[in-house]
Amino acid sequence: VMQCSASLDVLFLLDGSYSIGKGNFERSKYFAVKLCHAFDIHPDRVRVGMMQFSSTPHLEFPLDSYVTKEDLKERIRSVVFRGGSTETGRALRYVLRKGFPGGRNSSAPQVLIIISDGKSQDSPAVPAMQVKERDIIVFAVGIKFPRWEELDMLASEPTEQHVLFAGDANDAANGLYSTLAASVCSTTAPGCKVESHPCERRTLETVKELAGNYACWKGSKQPNAVQTSLCPFYRWKKVLIKHPSRCFRTVCPDPCDSHPCQNGGTCVPEGLHKYHCLCPVGHGGDLRCAPKLSLECNVDLLFLIDSSAGVTLEGFLRYKAFLKRFLQAVMGQDSPVNVGVAQYSNSVRMAIEVGQHKDVFSLTKSIDALNFSGGGTLTGRALQYITQHGFRSSSAFAEEQDNLPRVVVLLTDSKSQDSVAEVAKHARDQDLFLIGVGSSFMRAELTKVTGSPKQTIVYSDPQDLFNRIPQLQRRICSVDNPEGCQAQSLDLVFAVDASAGVGLENFLRLRGFVRSSSLHFSINRDATQMALVAYGSRAHTAFALDTHPTSGSALLQAIGQLPFLGGSASARTALLHVFGDVVTVQKGARPGVNKVVVVLTNGGGMEDAAAPAQQLRRSGVLVFVVAIGDAQRDVLLRVAGSPDYLVHISSYEDLQYYQDLIIERICEEAKSPVNLCKPNPCMNQGVCILGPGSYWCECHGWEGPHCESRALRGDSPRPQVVPPRSPAQWSSGDSWHYSRASWHTKR
Repeated sequence: VMQCSASLDVLFLLDGSYSIGKGNFERSKYFAVKLCHAFDIHPDRVRVGMMQFSSTPHLEFPLDSYVTKEDLKERIRSVVFRGGSTETGRALRYVLRKGFPGGRNSSAPQVLIIISDGKSQDSPAVPAMQVKERDIIVFAVGIKFPRWEELDMLASEPTEQHVLFAGDANDAANGLYSTLAASVCSTTAPGCKVESHPCERRTLETVKELAGNYACWKGSKQPNAVQTSLCPFYRWKKVLIKHPSRCFRTVCPDPCDSHPCQNGGTCVPEGLHKYHCLCPVGHGGDLRCAPKLSLECNVDLLFLIDSSAGVTLEGFLRYKAFLKRFLQAVMGQDSPVNVGVAQYSNSVRMAIEVGQHKDVFSLTKSIDALNFSGGGTLTGRALQYITQHGFRSSSAFAEEQDNLPRVVVLLTDSKSQDSVAEVAKHARDQDLFLIGVGSSFMRAELTKVTGSPKQTIVYSDPQDLFNRIPQLQRRICSVDNPEGCQAQSLDLVFAVDASAGVGLENFLRLRGFVRSSSLHFSINRDATQMALVAYGSRAHTAFALDTHPTSGSALLQAIGQLPFLGGSASARTALLHVFGDVVTVQKGARPGVNKVVVVLTNGGGMEDAAAPAQQLRRSGVLVFVVAIGDAQRDVLLRVAGSPDYLVHISSYEDLQYYQDLIIERICEEAKSPVNLCKPNPCMNQGVCILGPGSYWCECHGWEGPHCESRALRGDSPRPQVVPPRSPAQWSSGDSWHYSRASWHTKR
């Protein structure tokens, strides 16, 4: 954006003395190169030369040496550090005698850029004044820990605009350009402006410090006598000194300043006004990485936004932005949903009646008009009002709203100052489907409002709120189209902590949780297969994927016989057991079917379980951790692999309330794409090879569909007998091929 195209002669005067040192000299060169980006290098426009000074000045190259920007920058990079004393005054007198070698004399404005630490060993005051009297614009750019008083003396007035710090090359280049743009260079780019803001200068100074008083010997008036006394003792100390100042910088509007890319998308600016977004997988519904979603469920939807003082103006504006993004992402032209918006603090105001607007543009325009009200956070009163008045149909759209499911989305980040539990229960009894959205510390109160953790959506930070758009869309439409996975193919393993750390009473609760959870799945060979493992210091399989009872009563009875083991807990042992002896083809695991291991634990014995959990994930098996009580979240996260697969519950009594949420996430995994070769279905070191919609096992010394039978030795191979209508097809190379129609492909 910055580009100086005026007729201008620029001479860099680089301090190459030993006080600078080679490292800071390289930083000086880097700054000079950075500044050249803003110069339009051309014989008729900007000419640049360079001189290095220490004990004596040395012309590195005159101003007419290079006519292209790239050649100039390459030459600056090749300048060699010379070393010597800091003779700034001598260098300025050289400039007074020789002028700007290769320049245009007085026909073009002259700019002298001195880059130094300001610690001259001669007197530069007089030559500096003479240089400025010749109408040469002088910039003094500090390097290392500069002596700012000397730099102020060297630079042109006002010093706030002509003294800079090369340690931050981008900032210093901006400051220098900002000053030139106001005088010799062309005006700033459209939309850009020069602004003043407070800043500080830093320097390292040596100060004298009293260290204390110590005993010393002094003479006395008496001959041959001395006396003791306390003498002050001083030491020298380097101190970092900060000087307040003001800086002038050019500020241009960046199209990415407003963070337009949603859901973790990366904004890439294209000039002052254009940008494009690099979107993560699953997004890209529009140019700003909106989720590829649609709100196609037929519901009446009311957003209830907290605008109390507790949520702050910033939080209220964030909720408005979230609501606009959500509606833009999920509402199409023919979306059947009717949307309304209310805001509350001490009182409730219906800002948009449900169904008042049918297009996104009108909705977002009305949302923009919402004003922050402040006041108390009376969430209970707001819910009571919404229950009575939120969905009252006006004559314009009453017929459309009759008998539709009614959904209320509460957006709040402030604890309620009145009771919410009874009011929320009454609202749910009136067939209102409540969804709560708030930050993590609001989870408990939101769960009281919604009646279920499944309908509570929490975010960890402000940006994470916008990542919850897909989750909110699913919650809203689940009332119109209940989710479930009764018919999904799934290999499901429960690993239950049966150690002494859990205790017998809590173990019985965990076992009861497994019993009630199993009722949500269709347990049979064609849908969900289930295995159950208990673990303490060792692991015990109650029943495997290929031996589980198929009738409901028999399954519940088998779960009820899961033993309490006691002893210490080792989740590592349990997961290794699951990997090697449960989710294998030999034990009934089906290739092409998603596999989930649900670990129920109090968090004990999880420290060394991350490695086997990662081994399971690499084999295509999801590890879902349900932890109850006090446990180290970072340890649990390493085992779960992602916050999406970790549910942390405060007490065993609350476990029942999280059952719907846990089952829903398991069911979502059952619907995800699957790799037919993970875990490897081939036994005895057989290699699984993927085909289009199928796989086959390449066997070595073994034979059979999964390399399960040892091949007979002899001159002639053992004849293969393929039964009629078998899905298995023999192919050359001791390999067995399976088509998608086979029992072991993805269902």
